[in-house]
Amino acid sequence: MPEALVLNASYEPLGVVPARRAVVLLLSGRASAVAEGTGRMRGASVSVAVPSVVRLTRYVRVPYRATVPLTRNGVLARDGHRCVYCNSPATSLDHVVPRSRGGRHDWTNVVAACSHCNHRKADRTLAELGWRLPGPPTAPTGVAWRILGSRRVDPGWRPWLGSAGSRPGGVVHGVHSGPSAETLQDVLPGRLPADCARRPSGA
Repeated sequence: MPEALVLNASYEPLGVVPARRAVVLLLSGRASAVAEGTGRMRGASVSVAVPSVVRLTRYVRVPYRATVPLTRNGVLARDGHRCVYCNSPATSLDHVVPRSRGGRHDWTNVVAACSHCNHRKADRTLAELGWRLPGPPTAPTGVAWRILGSRRVDPGWRPWLGSAGSRPGGVVHGVHSGPSAETLQDVLPGRLPADCARRPSGA
């Protein structure tokens, strides 16, 4: 089933929903279409173009954790899906300092690698092989990485995932000020990001 990227009123990416849910958001006036996908959804009295990206009409506050969870998709996306050792297409992950040598399983020690380099390196260190990294691995930042790190994304979403929190051009129009009556769970039912801290009741 086609899916749509949901943006906050500030153009901050929030998550991904089935296209049918995105159409419901449009018809209820809770979102507007930013980019169209392919095809149309037809009902008894309405025909709506399937959106690829929608933007909420009211701002939803989302308290995220400070760090981005480490995932296979996230590491591959951070490293451009290229092996950090030889620049070939990456098919796996590697611990720069092997786990058997005390290496940690975190963003600063996990990199994308091709199967050849991964097999050749095995449990040896870069110093033992005479290899060098192009730069130190770092943890990505920004809310877009909660989407980039959890799935393969539609290429059409890249303009919004690459400039999280701001509209291309740097101008934000039509953001409703004041408190919002909606929560992220209202917009993305059952799809609250695992790293998103739920707001305590009464907060």
